[in-house]
Amino acid sequence: MAKKALRLDEIGYWSEVKLEIMDANMNVLWRDPGRVDSGQAARMTAVWGDDSWKSAAYETTPGLFGDMEEKASNERVAEAFRARLETVAGFAYVPRPMPMRNSRGAVVDYLYFASPNPTGAKIVGQIFDKYRGRGAV
Repeated sequence: MAKKALRLDEIGYWSEVKLEIMDANMNVLWRDPGRVDSGQAARMTAVWGDDSWKSAAYETTPGLFGDMEEKASNERVAEAFRARLETVAGFAYVPRPMPMRNSRGAVVDYLYFASPNPTGAKIVGQIFDKYRGRGAV
């Protein structure tokens, strides 16, 4: 997705990218990554661009019987995707994403703005910040 967004940006001034976190949580970002269907993991790899999503989505913590792999927060995954838009896709300006909520206030998607234009990023960042803390919209 990050590489695809870069190609889209070549024909415009900015790209709008959406990370469907609810879909990812239901199908890929499970507490036990060993139980995830390989087809679903391949979908996530296609969206992410490579399999580095695994290190963003899981943290290793010490447990009673050795290290345990635990699911990271949605916010950590969203931030890692934002960082990829900067480092892999090469966008100079990627403000924090806008969490998109359902009618119950749960985050279902993250909306990203990625641009080489600092003015556009400033404007979108202000809009995102205005609506970021609201519950169900």
